[in-house]
Amino acid sequence: MDVRYVAIGDSFTEGVGDELADGTSRGWADLVASGLASATGETVRYANLAVRGRLLEPIATTQLDAALALSPAPTLLSFNGGGNDMMRAGVDLAGLVRLTERVILRCADAGVRLVLLSGADPSDRLPFGRMIRRRGTELTVAVARLAARHDLVFVDMFNDREIRGPGYWSPDRLHLNSDGHRRVASRVLAALGHPVTAHEVAPAPPGRRSVLEEARYYREHVLPWLNRRVRGRSSGDERTGKHPAWVMP
Repeated sequence: MDVRYVAIGDSFTEGVGDELADGTSRGWADLVASGLASATGETVRYANLAVRGRLLEPIATTQLDAALALSPAPTLLSFNGGGNDMMRAGVDLAGLVRLTERVILRCADAGVRLVLLSGADPSDRLPFGRMIRRRGTELTVAVARLAARHDLVFVDMFNDREIRGPGYWSPDRLHLNSDGHRRVASRVLAALGHPVTAHEVAPAPPGRRSVLEEARYYREHVLPWLNRRVRGRSSGDERTGKHPAWVMP
């Protein structure tokens, strides 16, 4: 039987931070698709509808609608979201949990195997990191309970302490780099029953960032993000999923 795998989500699933030579993003979902082809020896079709900057509601509705409408229908779907919601004031975490359960029920009704993921925890080096960790911890606990209740595969990257190390993160400190995406892919493939050793990098030497390095970080990454928030813009505006129809990984 062919494997038809579709991924929905935000920048984490789109693959931001794992850019190829031509500037396109690869990411863990692409690596999972190719890993499934290698592990099973079967034909694998792959679609990726994730778009950077997306909040959970459009992922759980618009992206899911498009994923379930693919022809032929998907056999496997991975779902992650909520990271962008948690960085906004007044986030409704209970609402995010309800949206997640709706995704679970729709996939069950459609007969599509669902894999849930929590995003990796970036909070160690981010402004307002404590708030993000508190919200992320609460959401991850709730999603883990949903996964257990519905007997689903749940890949908990938020509590993966290894991936919190600086060697797995891009210069913006918010998105994983290529090593981070490789670690997520290895964890997902193992959870799907294809044992692989979880990817690791050598620990970075201890050190403190200079005032100039911090000033550059705020200028290049934090201020542009704040500017988009003030203008009501998103990094994903005008973007669509990178693989909206089936491709061969």
